[in-house]
Amino acid sequence: MGNYNSGRRSEIKCTEDCLSIDIRRWQRDNLLRVGLDFNRTWSCRGEVTATINVKIKLDQVRLSYSYRKKGSEWEKLDYSVKLQTTPCRYGGVRYWFICPAMGCGRRVALLYLGNKIFACRHCYQLAYRSQRKPLCDRKASRADKLRDTLKWEAGILNGNGCKPKGMHWKTYHRLVTAHDEHVNKSMAALLMM
Repeated sequence: MGNYNSGRRSEIKCTEDCLSIDIRRWQRDNLLRVGLDFNRTWSCRGEVTATINVKIKLDQVRLSYSYRKKGSEWEKLDYSVKLQTTPCRYGGVRYWFICPAMGCGRRVALLYLGNKIFACRHCYQLAYRSQRKPLCDRKASRADKLRDTLKWEAGILNGNGCKPKGMHWKTYHRLVTAHDEHVNKSMAALLMM
């Protein structure tokens, strides 16, 4: 018999476990100018794990990088990722990657390095770390956020506090009801484990 986490699909990674490129950051740093080249490196414990050269073209970016998994040889990859723009409400444009994975074509802001190429999180079936938490932990986190809003002591096992000064009674009752629902669901999920 294993612990409460045994049998879960731990082999599926989270977005935080992968290298990623973010077009929003490139736009914020003014790197999306046609003809511009720049480099980006990633390292783990002081050892370089990946380097990438990015060349900005009119409607695409050219990614050239060396990649290796732990213990294997470096492999060179070079391919283009299409870009798309959408107009912003008060002028300017917002850039998006078009996922280069075969048959995908999603418009995304982030691409993750999985099996050699950068692709969207849907193609690699990546989830956010918070989505991988057990139900009891997710509900307890929700309840703690409400406790913070209500200015109560953290921890769902601590008793309920008083109504914060200046908060409307209607708001207070709505938040307390939501808090109690999350606590009850968290405890029920914990008992089911």
